Amino acid sequence: MNLTPEEKAVGKENFYAAVGSELTRRDFLKGSVLAAATTSAGLGGFYFGYGKSVPSPVRIGVIGTGDEGCVLLGAVNPEFLQVVAICDIRPFNVHRAFHGDWASEAALKARPGLMAKYGWKTEAEARKKVKLYEDYKDLLADKDVEGVVIGLPLHLHADVAIAAMRAGKHVLTEKLMAKTVGECKLMAREAEKTGKILAVGHQRHYNILYDNAVDTIGRGLLGDLHYIRAQWHRGNMPGKDSWQQPLPPGTRPKDKKEEDQKLADTLEKWKAALEKLLDPKTKDKKTKDIEDQQKKIAQIKAQIADQDVDAAKYNYVPTVVKDSSGAVKYEASPLEELIRWRLWQRTGGGLMVELGSHQLDAAGIFITAEHHRLGLLKGEKVHPLSVSASAARSLFQWDREIEDHIHCLIEFPAPGFDRKDALNRLKKITVAYSSINGNGFGGYGEVVFGTKATLILEKEKEAMLFKEADTASKIEVTKGKDGAAMLDTQASPGEAAARAAGAIGGDVSRGYTEEMEHWAWCIRNPAPENKPRCTPKVALGDAVIALTTNLAARKGIRIDFDETWFDPARDETPETDPKIAKFA
Repeated sequence: MNLTPEEKAVGKENFYAAVGSELTRRDFLKGSVLAAATTSAGLGGFYFGYGKSVPSPVRIGVIGTGDEGCVLLGAVNPEFLQVVAICDIRPFNVHRAFHGDWASEAALKARPGLMAKYGWKTEAEARKKVKLYEDYKDLLADKDVEGVVIGLPLHLHADVAIAAMRAGKHVLTEKLMAKTVGECKLMAREAEKTGKILAVGHQRHYNILYDNAVDTIGRGLLGDLHYIRAQWHRGNMPGKDSWQQPLPPGTRPKDKKEEDQKLADTLEKWKAALEKLLDPKTKDKKTKDIEDQQKKIAQIKAQIADQDVDAAKYNYVPTVVKDSSGAVKYEASPLEELIRWRLWQRTGGGLMVELGSHQLDAAGIFITAEHHRLGLLKGEKVHPLSVSASAARSLFQWDREIEDHIHCLIEFPAPGFDRKDALNRLKKITVAYSSINGNGFGGYGEVVFGTKATLILEKEKEAMLFKEADTASKIEVTKGKDGAAMLDTQASPGEAAARAAGAIGGDVSRGYTEEMEHWAWCIRNPAPENKPRCTPKVALGDAVIALTTNLAARKGIRIDFDETWFDPARDETPETDPKIAKFA
């Protein structure tokens, strides 16, 4: 991370040379798969082997159409899924579900809305196709709904997912699987009991770059893995926090109305911009600019309309933040808890859950590939040994309960690890992770250190490979005398790299579409072997890591992971472990 453009170019060429070599599994760049890359069909079905379509799209309801819910709506492939219902209690979220997110070009690209996705011209036309519910129980009673996608605040995942499976619906829920490890286990058991397919949205399992990174590790091109460094750094500062979403008028107490004013000020600014566009004296008036500005105004009005939501009716509660002396420092209404749910411990899980869980999932995938390479593990994902962590609220004050910085060291077993042997119990792979606010230097990504090479994955979009510590060398993949893959420094990565870059080096999918397509394909092709790549057991493992790290950070202790925590059939959890509970 923070490489020069020249270094990045070399690293990407190296990675594509490895991917495009004759050693690549699946013959990714050959025959029909290469053809698929140039068509409108998604690459996921060809690459992951689940087929390019299903006999009939699975009819789904989306429960929770906030930021992530609308991202999932935007990732729907109509060839696999037909959205027939949505459920939300906020006018703002419902508006974006239909119309898309007009806050910025990037927001609209990520959340284009149902009307754009299905080609409906008006919201009235869309509502004839998509039912709107406020109570998720009413949606679950809809016999036309076969499966549900859950994009709700974290504390609701378990209750809604379990209710959905009992109602006969298949479930895809956003990560983290649930608020506690105990809830995750209940969800896994319900999926087993009902026979419903439960998938969890850790989308790196469906990112082609990550899968090829795993293949690169599995072929030994990095040598022996010994260290992974990952980070997610953001420039959020007090007053400019992406998790501290603007509040509608009347949310804050009368003496603290400055936050309420932000939406009203934005509305007036956008109205003024529209008036300027409509001014007959404006020579460069454009119809599209006028329409876009009108859409922005409609969206901000919907956001202000959230002021009429009775959040307490839906079990949101007032939150009072106190200092060590018991003095009240901040009070949040039920509506603020609903809108800013990521900031409160009752409803959210903080940086480790929202961000770190993705990257520790990736680290576990890489380390598992290392064990598979040596034939030491089959099928199971490697579980960590211990975690030490630090949590801090360094920048933000009393307007939240979660931390703005978290740092952790997580130890995984390296191949040959033996807890009972004095020497081999030191064979570990350490993952160092940090997620901070206030400084976005380095962005987010993972760096995998091997004895032969370094692999860098940046922002889920770019993969780079460097021989040892040399960021200037270009690599050609060859075979050694023993037939094993080798890295050689060459003048050029050759034709294979160019072909690979053309196929997957463009606008790489982050995996949202692929995870939803595969979920639908598994529903339409029921068989024991047809399972999502992130099954309940895999997702439980990710939850154990994230939630145990939070415990270690907030209690200021080192925690050894217990294997029973990773077993859905066992009742033991880190939240109920007496050795952890004794620490304040």
